[in-house]
Amino acid sequence: MSTPPEHTTVSTHDTLKATGVAGLAVGAIGVVFGDIGTSPLYAIKESIAHLQAHGQPIQDFMLGLMSLVLWLLVFVVNVKYIFGITRASNRGEGGIFALMSLIPRGLARGVRRSTLFYLMLAVLGGGLLFGDGIITPSMSVLSAMEGLVVFNPALKVAVVPGTLIILVAIFFAQQWGTGTIGRFFGPVMIVWFTVIALLGVRGIAMDPSVLHAFNPMHAAYLIYAYPLECFLLLSAVVLVVTGAEALYADMGHFGIRSIRLGWYLLVGPALTLSYFGQGALALSKLKAGETLPVGFNPFFELVPDGLLIPMVLLSTCAAVIASQAMISGVFSMARQAVRLNLLPRLEIVHTSDEHEGQIYLPTINGLMLVGCLVTVLLFPSSTSLASAYGIAVTAVMGVTTFLFCTVAHRLWRWRLHWVLLMGGAFLSVDLLLFGANAIKVLSGGWFTLAIAFGTFIVMATWVQGSFHIGKRIAEDSQSIHEFLAELWTDATPRVDGTAVFLTTNYSTPIALKHFVEHAHVVHRQVVLLTIISSNLPIVPPWRQVHVEWLPDGVWKITARCGFMENPNIPRFLERSRSGGFNYIPEETTYFTRRTQVLPTGPAKMAPWRKRLFAALSRNATDATRSFSLPPSRVVDFGSQVEL
Repeated sequence: MSTPPEHTTVSTHDTLKATGVAGLAVGAIGVVFGDIGTSPLYAIKESIAHLQAHGQPIQDFMLGLMSLVLWLLVFVVNVKYIFGITRASNRGEGGIFALMSLIPRGLARGVRRSTLFYLMLAVLGGGLLFGDGIITPSMSVLSAMEGLVVFNPALKVAVVPGTLIILVAIFFAQQWGTGTIGRFFGPVMIVWFTVIALLGVRGIAMDPSVLHAFNPMHAAYLIYAYPLECFLLLSAVVLVVTGAEALYADMGHFGIRSIRLGWYLLVGPALTLSYFGQGALALSKLKAGETLPVGFNPFFELVPDGLLIPMVLLSTCAAVIASQAMISGVFSMARQAVRLNLLPRLEIVHTSDEHEGQIYLPTINGLMLVGCLVTVLLFPSSTSLASAYGIAVTAVMGVTTFLFCTVAHRLWRWRLHWVLLMGGAFLSVDLLLFGANAIKVLSGGWFTLAIAFGTFIVMATWVQGSFHIGKRIAEDSQSIHEFLAELWTDATPRVDGTAVFLTTNYSTPIALKHFVEHAHVVHRQVVLLTIISSNLPIVPPWRQVHVEWLPDGVWKITARCGFMENPNIPRFLERSRSGGFNYIPEETTYFTRRTQVLPTGPAKMAPWRKRLFAALSRNATDATRSFSLPPSRVVDFGSQVEL
């Protein structure tokens, strides 16, 4: 008996859907898990080094350490992020700015102080993520190159130069985009996770007693018997969850279902086997009466001698992929910051005609390259760099938890006791991890905090300066209706064509006033275009443009642009035709204004911050590139504003 057609249709649909999710899962394995997937290169190594440095009995700590590693991984990744934080998606998009954009919906109107507080908190998180984006490539590549030392100690002198060369190559290649090489990320990382899982099995076979660490009582006993030592040990153990934030930040690219599939079927088991294999190797050596040498690297010690060089090459490839994922994440974060007016306009180059998310920001790329090179020169080993690594990660986790609890309580209306229960559990672990890493501020953590603080100052200065400049321009502006009345009174001649001016409201753009004063004419069609940054990642086309006709051929067009989109004015005007606006591209002229900020005004800002804002404004990308305007049809007007 043949299968009914409708059953065949459902089966085919389900198969295609499953195939799509599986394909996205492969992509997620290559991008989302790049950072956390390279943690086995250094996490156990640094934990053992920490015990050695503090004179602790490593054999007594090993089962507790393995149990602590496993259950921290389970709690942070499975419970906190996959079960909890990823629920706070903004139309499918994740990340700290996407989370921040949800908060104003849950606040009462007019609560400006609360909104400003959460905005500054998100800005701080953005600064910490930028610091993480600089340290992650440095740490990953440096740890992979240190495998050469296990092969031949004489190659130690080549570790830092080799790391610098690879980092320069990574950032130089950004200008061509990740479209081509990105296709290989998933398969390469699948090979990586398979290999580290097999090496982990090889290690476990050396001492299967390490499997007792699955019992959380070993972690509980370690905490009970050595509370202070265990607290300090967390500063190294936290390295196993670096990169967990990427599960949330990259959720919009792959979807939570694909991320869960990749984690549960491959990444999670592979990481667990790798960590336990390294622990088993250490245990077997200790039980045999051997003393672990300083700088003992259990990851590469698991590799058979004949395969050490291929494993170094594979580790380097995995480190490059982890670096690429973090760099792309910082690019995406910077674009969101520009759209939310937390940064000045930056040049954004689209490296793919098919994928909106594949972008390249030359300015950010250059800053990250310099930051990575300085990082490697300041911290020439993974052990020294580990001191600077944990603070940014744990601080971002804490900020994310706080913002998540705010969204859950104010927007979703969760009961307060549930928010306190979940948020308290998450925040307790975050604060423990942050506290353990805060002790290392003087030994390297200061570097991460300095990067985060510098980024925070830049963003906060831009937000405050933009507010004062906007307020100053609004005070000196004239209503468009008053301006049109003057045109009518003076009988100003009209010329053919359409003139487009950017404005923030119904006031007369300064560029329009200057044009009429100098040319003594006005176009038959005048467009006052306002671009509003939406708290949606992508605004649907039917909600994107609002067209309003004003007297005397003047049109007020309001365009909404999501924080994951780039504003394209010609596209907005094209969509305005449905509202009755007659758009003819070859007869349209775009008038833009270049504002020179003078730090000599009455604004209540420190003089050095005024000069910083003026410098940022001076180096911002021009409107032609920012709004995708045709250069041959753009007229620039200059103006000066005192801050």
